[in-house]
Amino acid sequence: MTKWFPILSSTTGIFPKSFIHIKEAFMCLKHENTIPAEIPLVQEVTTTLWEWGSIWKQLYVTNKKEQFQQVQSMMYDLMEWRSQLLSGTLPKDELKELKQKVTSKIDYGNKILELDLTVRDEDGNILDPDETSVISLFHAHEEATNKITERIKEEMSKDQPDFASYSRMSSSPTHSLYVFVRNFVCRIGEDAELFMSLYDPLKSTIISENYLVRWGSRGFPKEIDMLNNLKVVFTDLGNKDLSRDKIYLVCQIVRVGRMDLRDSNSKKYTQGLRRPFGVAVMDITDIIKGKAEGLWVTVKMLVGDVVQTRKDYPHLVDRTTVVARKLGFPEIIMPGDIRNDIYITLLHGDFDKYNKTTQRNVEVIMCVCDEEGRNAVCLGAGDKPVSEYRSVLYYQVKQPRWMETLKVAVPIEDMQRIHLRFMFRHRSSQESKDKGEKNFAMAYIRLMKEDGTTLQDGTHDLLVLKGDSKKMEDANAYLTLPSTRQHIENKGTIIGRSSSIAGGLSVSSRDAFYISTLVCSTKLTQNVGLLGLLKWRMKPELLQENLEKLKIVDGEEVVKFLQDTLDALFNIMMEHSHSNEYDILVFDALIYIIGLIADRKFQHFNTVLEAYIQQHFSATLAYKKLMSVLKTYLDTSSRGEQCEPILRTLKALEYVFKFIVRSRTLFSQDILLPVITKELKELLERKDDQQLQAQEKKYCVELLNSILEVLSCQDPASTYNHIQEIMVQLLRTVNRTVITMGRDDPLISHFVACMTAILNQMNNQHYSVYIETFQTSSELVDFLMETFIMFKDLIGKNVYPSDWMAMSMVQNRVFLRAINKFAETMNQKFLENMNFEVQLWNNYFHLAVAFITQDSLQLENFSHAKSSKIQNKYGDMRCLIGFAIRDMWYKLGHNKICFIPGMVGPILEMTLIPEVELQKATIPIFFDMMLCEYQRTGEFKKFENEIILKLDHEVEGGRGDEHYMQLFDLTECAGQHPGICHLVGRFVCLVKGLLEKLLDYRTVMNDENKDNRMSCTVNLLNFYKNINREEMYIRYLYKLRDLHLDCENYTEAAYTLLLHTWLLKWSDEQCAPQVMSTEFQCSQTYRQLKENLYEKIIEYFDKGKMWEEAIALCKELADQYEKEVFDYELLSQNLIQQAKFYENIMKILRPKPDYFAVGYYGQGFPTFLRNKVFIYRGKEYERREDFQAQLMSQFPSAEKMNTTSPPGEEVKSSPGQYIQCFTVQPVLEEQPRFKNKAVPDQIINFYKSNNVHLFHYSRPVRKGSVDPENEFASMWIERTSFVTAYKLPGILRWFEVVTTISPLENAIETMSMTNEKILMMINQYQSDENLPINPLSMLLNGIVDPAVMGGFAKYEKAFFTDEYSRDHPQDLEKLNRLKDLIAWQIPFLGAGIKIHERRVSDNLRPFHDRMEECFKHLKVKVEKQYGARELVLLQERGMFFANGTAALLPCLRLSSGWPELFHYQKRKIPTKLCSCCVCITRFQPFKG
Repeated sequence: MTKWFPILSSTTGIFPKSFIHIKEAFMCLKHENTIPAEIPLVQEVTTTLWEWGSIWKQLYVTNKKEQFQQVQSMMYDLMEWRSQLLSGTLPKDELKELKQKVTSKIDYGNKILELDLTVRDEDGNILDPDETSVISLFHAHEEATNKITERIKEEMSKDQPDFASYSRMSSSPTHSLYVFVRNFVCRIGEDAELFMSLYDPLKSTIISENYLVRWGSRGFPKEIDMLNNLKVVFTDLGNKDLSRDKIYLVCQIVRVGRMDLRDSNSKKYTQGLRRPFGVAVMDITDIIKGKAEGLWVTVKMLVGDVVQTRKDYPHLVDRTTVVARKLGFPEIIMPGDIRNDIYITLLHGDFDKYNKTTQRNVEVIMCVCDEEGRNAVCLGAGDKPVSEYRSVLYYQVKQPRWMETLKVAVPIEDMQRIHLRFMFRHRSSQESKDKGEKNFAMAYIRLMKEDGTTLQDGTHDLLVLKGDSKKMEDANAYLTLPSTRQHIENKGTIIGRSSSIAGGLSVSSRDAFYISTLVCSTKLTQNVGLLGLLKWRMKPELLQENLEKLKIVDGEEVVKFLQDTLDALFNIMMEHSHSNEYDILVFDALIYIIGLIADRKFQHFNTVLEAYIQQHFSATLAYKKLMSVLKTYLDTSSRGEQCEPILRTLKALEYVFKFIVRSRTLFSQDILLPVITKELKELLERKDDQQLQAQEKKYCVELLNSILEVLSCQDPASTYNHIQEIMVQLLRTVNRTVITMGRDDPLISHFVACMTAILNQMNNQHYSVYIETFQTSSELVDFLMETFIMFKDLIGKNVYPSDWMAMSMVQNRVFLRAINKFAETMNQKFLENMNFEVQLWNNYFHLAVAFITQDSLQLENFSHAKSSKIQNKYGDMRCLIGFAIRDMWYKLGHNKICFIPGMVGPILEMTLIPEVELQKATIPIFFDMMLCEYQRTGEFKKFENEIILKLDHEVEGGRGDEHYMQLFDLTECAGQHPGICHLVGRFVCLVKGLLEKLLDYRTVMNDENKDNRMSCTVNLLNFYKNINREEMYIRYLYKLRDLHLDCENYTEAAYTLLLHTWLLKWSDEQCAPQVMSTEFQCSQTYRQLKENLYEKIIEYFDKGKMWEEAIALCKELADQYEKEVFDYELLSQNLIQQAKFYENIMKILRPKPDYFAVGYYGQGFPTFLRNKVFIYRGKEYERREDFQAQLMSQFPSAEKMNTTSPPGEEVKSSPGQYIQCFTVQPVLEEQPRFKNKAVPDQIINFYKSNNVHLFHYSRPVRKGSVDPENEFASMWIERTSFVTAYKLPGILRWFEVVTTISPLENAIETMSMTNEKILMMINQYQSDENLPINPLSMLLNGIVDPAVMGGFAKYEKAFFTDEYSRDHPQDLEKLNRLKDLIAWQIPFLGAGIKIHERRVSDNLRPFHDRMEECFKHLKVKVEKQYGARELVLLQERGMFFANGTAALLPCLRLSSGWPELFHYQKRKIPTKLCSCCVCITRFQPFKG
């Protein structure tokens, strides 16, 4: 049965218990939140995955495939590693390595995803800014940035698949190679010695000691306890070794037994002979570089020296693991690392056979001897020291090449007496003969030279001595003889063929023997000068010379003996404490050593020097000597005198100061710090050579940062005076240095960090003391103003990279505290009338607003993870500074007027921050500003103008939302001020209306749908026009123009610019600033600006083929050229241009554009489209299908409506989107100038589709029952008329259809126009006897003949029914108007029939008779239903007029040449056509 997990106190739940895992957690009392009890790195991985996950999805949406896959791969890695971290089963070394991989992957991923940089300590833990000094945090950011940069470079290379371990390796100065010998399989049949070492094949050099494994003849180690425990660590490897092109692991196999394996294993053959057998080689370059691991992890690269590897890899490296050291020093020699190893390599020899018939089987026997014959030799790591070493035998070889390396380990104190002795012996394969063989020659060499230095590294040609074998074992016999050929040559002695020297031994000129030596000693040097310094007590008279010679000693030799050299220097200083004889020499030597370590070549020794200072330095009184010399140098330099060592001293001052601090921390600081701060101040304020100054600045800021770093680690109480000293002497100097430095200066970030550190370490008392250091108010004002300006500049142009989030937040926290402290000073000293500083307060407000609006504090723009991290660590600093701004504003009192309207924009910027409590606290400042200006001037126009201007810029920039619009309600504030209350209400409505339009505009600003952007732009420019804001109106005109040009809508662009010209006059007055445009700034006067605009508009009209409009503008320009400015040259050009346009009209084909009605229905559309109908002007040759497809692509979620009838409320109120689209026909407006004239089609066609605002759409509908024999008998046409708000084309390619009217009003309008047409035609025929009769015949017959159905019968059926009257009671008056119009049509028709009768021809008489018969029936019917009307002829003019009080002829439009001849009583009937008029016409039924 399934068990459910209970929720809270409930006993039941909704999730199965098997799906629930309880995580341990604890409460954080500081932030009152729950924190999982996981290791911090697991929490970091979890947070990182959340953050990357949202970015990963966004990459998928934006189709960034490559980056999407890259992030996916990294997330998979992190998820796998997170599981491993949570498992808790990893060994310590693997856990540490995994942590390095995880942090490296996170840091790399954050970088490529442009997320914040994470700064960590040495163990990979995230640094806590609260527990880290500012300087340490800055250096941590620098180091992390460099690591990530290197990481990205390596990632670019396909050769580095696993950078995590390699980056960790390259960051460590020392490395080790772990080798586990699993087995040795080789059929030898005798004992063997395996010598393993590391080898550089390109340099043909062995680079490590041998690891010796003695293998038995039975296939097991000689020491059975070592079975499965043959482990070695090749240590002391440095980064240079890792960068070698090739490294081999070489195993040399030496057989120990008979001379020849083919000899039988009998006692007569000599045993124990060391014979070369074979070699095994393995290329381990990839393993060394961390790219791969050996089979079964038998070869593995480890990070660290032997101590570190035992700590980090205890399961691999234990106390039984053999350590094989490098043949040479590691890259870093830490204090206390004592080593005294001498490596001897037997290279080769050349031995004559003398009286033998065959070449000798030479064996070299080496031992370490003193005068008494004591000895110690080590064949290899892992082997016990032996008394002598016997070389490998080469059978009958005259010139054997051994290349065997062994180590000599003797106490340092015995080195002076030690020498190496080499015996040469012939070995026989026959034991009987071998026993009789004696040493036939010898050689020797001393390990130390007469001057006390050790034997030089390199190859040595040893002299081969021959003679009595017993004499060869007598040290007294041969030590008086030369040992090397170089020694003989230096003395000029010539060696004969076999010259006798002394003691029965002679030098053989026919034999040769070569060895090489390598001394690895931290106590024995090969440099005479350094040796003299290290043993200065032996020859104190040479001390000065040796101190001076130190500067010419090779740097590698000095750093090798760093601890001993420093000990010697400070011993010299201390043992001469009562004299200053050697102080400068010792100080200069110390500066040389520190400078040496600063060199890039020896930069790893910085840690050695730090360790020496902290752990081994013990000269407690050294500070006196160091300070004395340092002060001497500083004083000399400050006086302007020549001081050659001063630059090196400043460069090394960081460590000099550390030596002083270590020697006598508190006492020395009190003495030296004032001297240092004074010198630093002078150096930073110097204005010498720029290059030298830049170098000095570098040393100065490094020193000051070091001092601040040291002080930050101590108890604040103990460093109070030191911080005060730095503050008083250097704070303003550092500030001014930051102000004068360019933002691209590489040192700028260092100085800003330094300034931040000083401010951070200042307490409240420090601030108070510092303010009082200024002697006058003007000095204090200058300091505050330059500080505010600097802060504002640093906030706006952050000197740190954008991903240094922690550093930026710490800087913000420090700046915030400083701003608030300085604000207290302003309140105390610069608020009262006499002391009020307007500019200072202005700078404060602008700084505070810049602080609150900076990008790094806008939490809502960050991911949830980053926002929470900042909120938990630093809080929302915007609220703190925002409340401070509010309080400072209200403290201004009557001085507020000084900041209106200047502070309106900054305060608006602050209130637009989407933090509710901050908005509630700061929006009322606006009312305070309005009230302040109102009390001063009786209005607040300045405030209103400024806030409208700034609101436009801020909202367009992304600030503000509907919630802000709701909060922007100042009426409650105005409640206590009745005099201003109504003005405030009007202002709030104005701002909210503007906000609504601006938010709509911002919503579509980056939309691909440019139509929406154009619509919102028009809404805004209309708004600004209505409130008379010309500057903003013009600004949006040009935005609209640019949108049209992007779409190649040249006609609309021309009409848009034309609106600008309407604001201008033809005048030579200077242009007002508000009507200027940035595009035409060269224009000085109204005339110039208007002329330039006309030329641009004409250009656009020409491109849009709107030559009629271009001609009109050309004529206006021509009039100016001819009558105002008298520029006939321009006039001639203008007339030529007009002629070209006229020619274009007649000769160039202009396609007629189609017009489309588009309805946007449903709540899913934005407000400027929702439930509205628009008429669109199509482009050339654009079909409805293409237009509709393009329209639907802009609204992919919209549904296309398949009907053309208006939708009901259900569709309009639905949450979806519905689009209706159909073609409409433009209605030609009457052109009086063309009336009764023969106008070419090229001219009239233009007006058929341009300058139109009335459009018709006709669709068939059925009325009544369907006649099966004639379906057209019940077919009706429903015509919908649309009238747009503006004519097309215009400033848009579309305009909204204005409010819809009823079909009854359309019928009234139609009847009025019909009556007018009849009356006008009657008057025309009455006055002109020559007019043809056909037009009159057609008009009259179409109305009176019921078969034509052109009359008013359709209206009677549609409107004069009981059903219509019942459903539309509000239309009673309109019905009466329509009846009256029908009644008036009868006398008009009667007059027309009379004229027709008089002028009809005989052949049309039957037609007239029928028409007259129809009229009689119609007249009886109409007069019976609607009454009779009378038409009277005006005799003197021969014209008809209406008689009676009921005359109703609305919309009567006569030609301009005719007076109004009819008198009637006017009634108010709307004459303007509205949007949607419906008239119903019946089809003529088909016959037959």
